Amino acid sequence: MDLNRPALPLQNKAARNKAALAASAIAVALLLSACGGGAAPQGAEQAAAADPASGANASGAVNICGVKDASGIYKGTAEAFTKANGKVTAKYTEIGATTDEARTQIVQRLEGKSTECDIFLSDVIWTSEFASQGWLLDQTELVEANKDRLIPSTVETTKYQDKYWASPFFTNAGLIYYQKDKVAKPETWQQLYTEAAKAQGNGFVYQGKQYEGLTVNFLEMLYSAGGEVLDDQGNVKIDSKETRDVLDFMSKGLKDGSADRAVLTYNEDPARLAYESGKFGYQRNWPHVYRLLNATPLADSFGVAPLPAWEGGKASGVLGGWNLAISAHSTNQAGAVAFIDFATTPDWQKHVAMDYSQAPVNEAAYSDPAVLEKMPFATELLASVKGAKPRPISPVYPQISQAIYKNVYAVLSGTDSTEDAVKKMADEITTAKASF
Repeated sequence: MDLNRPALPLQNKAARNKAALAASAIAVALLLSACGGGAAPQGAEQAAAADPASGANASGAVNICGVKDASGIYKGTAEAFTKANGKVTAKYTEIGATTDEARTQIVQRLEGKSTECDIFLSDVIWTSEFASQGWLLDQTELVEANKDRLIPSTVETTKYQDKYWASPFFTNAGLIYYQKDKVAKPETWQQLYTEAAKAQGNGFVYQGKQYEGLTVNFLEMLYSAGGEVLDDQGNVKIDSKETRDVLDFMSKGLKDGSADRAVLTYNEDPARLAYESGKFGYQRNWPHVYRLLNATPLADSFGVAPLPAWEGGKASGVLGGWNLAISAHSTNQAGAVAFIDFATTPDWQKHVAMDYSQAPVNEAAYSDPAVLEKMPFATELLASVKGAKPRPISPVYPQISQAIYKNVYAVLSGTDSTEDAVKKMADEITTAKASF
């Protein structure tokens, strides 16, 4: 999951969405249906369902499409599946160098009813958008059949309108890296910030730039404090005491030196590089940073911890990762089911960790000795994944996220008050939801 995405104006984004919907009669019908009273669009209601039993007799070829395969995990899985299956051949096709480019290419193919791709690699935040348009097979029965393999929080990223529209492939959750000779392992966010402010060199770095990463950093605290953006019925709930408490806390941390003010310019890599300088005590980042840190002078001097809890609350991460969605226009749906069955097996999920340094969606993999040898922090990572929650589930999630990070940034940078920012956030999220 690439969180380093360009900020898109809310109004322009909505306009582009409307233009895209107007491009086809089916999409227009879906939009009108959605605006008629809050029911699921016709496309989602009438979607065909994947047959869990079909994979056993599958044959032919399956094409999986998605973002550039930097780690080799997608091509590697396709090759391993082909070798193990014998009756179905799978290949991976890159259709975008970045997450945003891949999404654009996926949408074009789905809108055009292209049969090129049987499975799409779907970012966890795309589920609602794609399902609401009737672009995906309903995988509810398939997910239910494989549910005993899957960590429950990862399954939730595939859910829309009480159905499952994809299968988790690998997941992601934030971690705290800390310098063991400077600061203590954090149990609460309040403790972390207090420790960070005690002395120069103890400070905290995170992703505070005005982009998706700031949404994630903010939600990790908000969820832990008991707050939410949308409730189970989709009602906007972000105008709350918890939101104000978290914004005030984050803002105070920048003022008192707990967090370095440069975080306002940081996404993942700058935060990592700042921490690698040795001038900070804590860093919030993703699991892949562990391997990179071990190639620096900080190797063996740092610890890894799950995200801490809000004082009086429970620790809660925000899930990232990628899911496997079957195109409604696939010409080999049985082959797609067979591939998903393979990719989610406990055995292959161990390779997801050992060979590709990604977070498995199978819980047993985290305690496997071979995995622990390659990923010693697997226990901490599992704790973060199990305690994590999805981002707000909505077909207009990109606009919701922008409303969050834009207004959180305004408070942190000192250009807006907490009270005004919370009101604007709630209003902009309400407007975004009304646009669908």
